[in-house]
Amino acid sequence: MGDPRGHPYRPGGLRLADPPPCRPQAEFIFVSDPAEIPADATAFDIVGAELSHHAGDCSFERILRSYDLANPVLWRIAAIVHEADLDDQRYDAPEAHGLDMVLRGLAMIRGDEDILVITGPVFDGIYEFCRRAILLGREPP
Repeated sequence: MGDPRGHPYRPGGLRLADPPPCRPQAEFIFVSDPAEIPADATAFDIVGAELSHHAGDCSFERILRSYDLANPVLWRIAAIVHEADLDDQRYDAPEAHGLDMVLRGLAMIRGDEDILVITGPVFDGIYEFCRRAILLGREPP
């Protein structure tokens, strides 16, 4: 299953989880058929899921809106993820191309579970960089 532009960095199958910003102990489950979605799971980033692409938003933006998360750092990351995912020039996010390249490259050499492990610290770093940039009003040194 690829993204709307045909990029293969959504490897394996459908992604399911309770969104991490709301449930830090969430478990990610990967299935190849929507019929395999557990009844108590929150599906996201798949066709038809509430937490998927809607009204021009990417799945990450939908998660933030659905859970009323107003953290400006998360919204800055959402802009980057949006442009990496949709590339529709809605946001000024020059970092998006690099993020897109890294995520697609990882999908070429690793499986879903490995990608979750690898990208956790990557997104932690992106969060900290964006947090400091917002506090300083400029990019951190």
